[in-house]
Amino acid sequence: MDSLRTTKISRLLQKELGELFRLETQKMRGMMISVTEVRVSPDLSIARVYLSIFPEDNSKAVIKAIQERAATVRFDLGKQVGSQLRKIPELIFHLDTSISYAERIDELLRQNPTSPVSEDEEQ
Repeated sequence: MDSLRTTKISRLLQKELGELFRLETQKMRGMMISVTEVRVSPDLSIARVYLSIFPEDNSKAVIKAIQERAATVRFDLGKQVGSQLRKIPELIFHLDTSISYAERIDELLRQNPTSPVSEDEEQ
C-alpha cells in the first residue's frame, strides 16, 4: 500500500516529467509522449515511469532512446524538483501499452459482437 508521501512524490514526478517531455516533443512535430503513471519505491530510490507514446509505430525505438538518456532526464528533473526532494530517484522507463490494449479489445468487440440473449431464449 502506498504511503501518502510516496503518492505525493509520484504525482510530483509525473507532473514534472510530463512537462519535460512536452517541451522536448514540441520540437518534434507529430509526436506526443505522455507520462501515464509513476511508481516510486518505498525507500524513494527508484521511480518506474510509464510512458504512452503517440504515434505507436516507432514507440519501441523512442522508449529505447529515452532509456539511454535516463541520466540526462534525471539531471533535468533534478533541476526542477531539487528544492523539493533531497535525492532524485533513479528513473526506469517502461512503455505503457494499456491504451493500445483497450483499443484492441474495442476493435475485437466491434468485429464480433455477441447478440444479447432474448427473454424467450432464457426460459
